[in-house]
Amino acid sequence: QVQLVESGGGLVQAGGSLRLSCAASGRTFRPYHMGWFRQAPGKERSFVAAIRWSDGDRYYVDSVRGRFTISRDNAKNTVCLQMNSLKPEDTAVYYCGSTPRQTYYTNSAGYDYWGQGTQVTVSS
Repeated sequence: QVQLVESGGGLVQAGGSLRLSCAASGRTFRPYHMGWFRQAPGKERSFVAAIRWSDGDRYYVDSVRGRFTISRDNAKNTVCLQMNSLKPEDTAVYYCGSTPRQTYYTNSAGYDYWGQGTQVTVSS
């Protein structure tokens, strides 16, 4: 089993920054990709960013590219999401996930493990 624990959410004004962290544990933790998704009230969970665990190759949804940066620390089994220039529309619960799949990493159905989520609220 794999356990993922997110931290770092909170309330911030538009234009501000937050840094989310996701700590992974478990003997079977061997992801191909780690991803961040978000879910706003009444909406489906949607892809934000992903990183290939082996070489750090990164992928972003267009709406956050240039504002968010995903990174990983293989030695500590952590993945982070630095969020800058935050907008009210970024308000959501943010989840990190782990997938052993080489493809399908932008779809939440492709992920095997999830954290409990952390709330990000951006006020205007």
